[in-house]
Amino acid sequence: MKTVGIIGGLGPETTSEFYLDIIFSCQKKEKTTRPPIIISNVPLPYQIEEDAISKNVGIERCLPFLAQEAKRLEKAGAEFIVMPCNSLHVFIEDIRKSVSVPVLSIVEETVKFLKKNNLHKVGIVSTSATIKNKLYENAFKQNGIGYETPNDFQQAKMGKFILNLVTGQQNNKDREELIAIINDFENKNIDCVVLACTDLQLLIPKHPSLKIFDTMKILADATVEKIISR
Repeated sequence: MKTVGIIGGLGPETTSEFYLDIIFSCQKKEKTTRPPIIISNVPLPYQIEEDAISKNVGIERCLPFLAQEAKRLEKAGAEFIVMPCNSLHVFIEDIRKSVSVPVLSIVEETVKFLKKNNLHKVGIVSTSATIKNKLYENAFKQNGIGYETPNDFQQAKMGKFILNLVTGQQNNKDREELIAIINDFENKNIDCVVLACTDLQLLIPKHPSLKIFDTMKILADATVEKIISR
């Protein structure tokens, strides 16, 4: 088995969910031993985190912390690295340059998943930082995948309840607003909705009429395949 290094993203609950998913998924596929996992909980100041999520400013201040933790994971023995956070993937190439081991991309793995399952038009829900940097939009365009995104008012709402999730606050009002945003996609002839924020699955893992795919789950499955690959 290959040793994976996990860079903790924005929000501790996401990292713990990702870790447990890998553990249990590996046990289903390979029961001879537990998967070797190294986790780095990035010491990111709360103010930087809040500014990046709710105000969409200063996200570049995250990069030195991420590069430092990637190097620590490599030094600790990680044979490849993953980062269960969509917004921080704006720095994926910088992180890849900071280490000599492979770094899986949640965006690239999501594109592979959609193409494999013949899904041609997608509704994207994510943080403002992810939308601003067009992480998924650019990747989808390059691969012939159509997409729809929320309007500016809906996006501002999402910034608030994503911040609530990151700080450990969940409430029914946020869940209802997210469902309303996703409901708007139903009239746009999409094949599915992609949760391009790894915290959103805490609010809405399922929808009554639309297929919902969590990018964190897609990355977790790709991570498991990499761990058990010979």
